Amino acid sequence: MRRFMPQRSSPLDLSRSLASADPAFARRRFLLLAGLFGVSALTATSCRRLPFAEPSDPGVRVGYLPITDSAPLLAAIDKGFFREEGLEVAAPQQYKSWDAIAQAFMTREVNVIHVLMPTAMWMRYGANFPGKIIAWNHTNGSALTVSPEIDRLEDLSGQTIAVPSWLSIHNIVVQMMLDRAGLEPVLHAGSAAIGDRQVGLKVMPPPDMLAALRDRTIAGYIVAEPFNAAAESQRVGKLLRLTGDVWQDHACCVVFVHQDDIDRRPDWTQAVANAIVRSQQWSNHNRRELAYLLSKDGSQYTPFSVDVLGRVLTTYDTDFYHQRGVLHHPEWRASRIDFQPYPFTSYTHQLARELQRTLVGSFGQADSSDSLDFLRQISPAHVATDLVDDSFVRQALRLVGGPQAFGLSADLDRSELVEI
Repeated sequence: MRRFMPQRSSPLDLSRSLASADPAFARRRFLLLAGLFGVSALTATSCRRLPFAEPSDPGVRVGYLPITDSAPLLAAIDKGFFREEGLEVAAPQQYKSWDAIAQAFMTREVNVIHVLMPTAMWMRYGANFPGKIIAWNHTNGSALTVSPEIDRLEDLSGQTIAVPSWLSIHNIVVQMMLDRAGLEPVLHAGSAAIGDRQVGLKVMPPPDMLAALRDRTIAGYIVAEPFNAAAESQRVGKLLRLTGDVWQDHACCVVFVHQDDIDRRPDWTQAVANAIVRSQQWSNHNRRELAYLLSKDGSQYTPFSVDVLGRVLTTYDTDFYHQRGVLHHPEWRASRIDFQPYPFTSYTHQLARELQRTLVGSFGQADSSDSLDFLRQISPAHVATDLVDDSFVRQALRLVGGPQAFGLSADLDRSELVEI
């Protein structure tokens, strides 16, 4: 049985005045985030802090991680979709870890981000931070990658695997799989031994995972692309299971904006949604160009080659993966990664419910308050209607031909399908 295991941590006194310049306040917030995402230092690729910007600032300032999940935001910049919607656009800011991008958003260094959906849940309900999801960024796009000698989930017994955040679809799905295999997920505790039929979990920034697998300090990781494809290409790891083959067409990263922007400038927010939907539509139909755009040979948004990115975006061989047991449900016809914007209520509801049943690690060490207590207090039904504002994406879909343009049902309704 999956378990929610909140840990003792620093208090969250975040409020709607999170732009405060108080150094002590900033330090408390940083330590909280660092613990939540499993790192001890802010790891943005640039230490330069952007000027503080009020909600009335007309510019779009995108924050992203170098993963394929960020593709719609980056393509919207490169292909001019934001500009065509009348928006000013700054150069996107790259971050290495989820704590860094969350801090940048909460201090308004950036105002449009892709973020793990459970992390968005934490920001709104755990940190009481005024932000909302206005769209999904993509579907599927993640996998469990393991060392070459591991052939089954059961082979992970006594081993350690990495997740990008405790609050992630990755942590949820991998624990579903471990439970089905009769393995107990436990929190990785340094040199402490991991028992038989147990699998240690530890948080690691995505860019660090490939080297850790190569060095055999972990037995595997579950993360977004292209780190799984990179392990395949470099022959340091292999796919054990695609997450989209466990939870059909699940969201991973979502588009998160400030509540102030929604309230004070809805036209701006609508233009952002329009650009993202157009970018997703372009991304689905121009995958080779998208791979080049994201690559180190193109706009250098990721450190990977066109070949690695193409493995994710253009050369997904379902027969190959089905024969090797990576793909159990070829009848789902799921893409390795796909792009569609609509945030289904059924998914938000089930994600909140599953997160409450998932083992999560600690963050913060200063006192006895319980900063993950929000997981016990939230109602999945309330989260399903409160976390997301789908009005902007609904309007944006009308402008590109309706939900059918993304192969979605006209009534924008679905049921969740999860099969291990």
